Amino acid sequence: MTSERPPSVENLMVDAIKSGLETSSILLVDVREAHEFEAGHIPGSVLVPLSTFNVAEIPDAAGRRIVLSCRSGRRSLTAAAMAFEQGLAIDAHYAGGFLDWVDHNEPVETGL
Repeated sequence: MTSERPPSVENLMVDAIKSGLETSSILLVDVREAHEFEAGHIPGSVLVPLSTFNVAEIPDAAGRRIVLSCRSGRRSLTAAAMAFEQGLAIDAHYAGGFLDWVDHNEPVETGL
């Protein structure tokens, strides 16, 4: 475990998530469980469930900013702390999560 302080985690909102996905400047990592992701997720997001969270399972970001997402913004903060403990500093999450995405009538994909 590192002795450094974890980075502060920026609260991104729907417009920043949409823009980042459209420009391919972010890699959106959904930390909900597989059944939640399968029922509906943000198009372009990748699944790395919190219950088995391992930074090694996050795909290569290829220069993109890694942004965590969950249902409402709580589990994504937990995942950011876990990532830091595993040696990867992630400094952003989708504060409103999937619920906020749906509230803004944004598109949703289903399946794994």
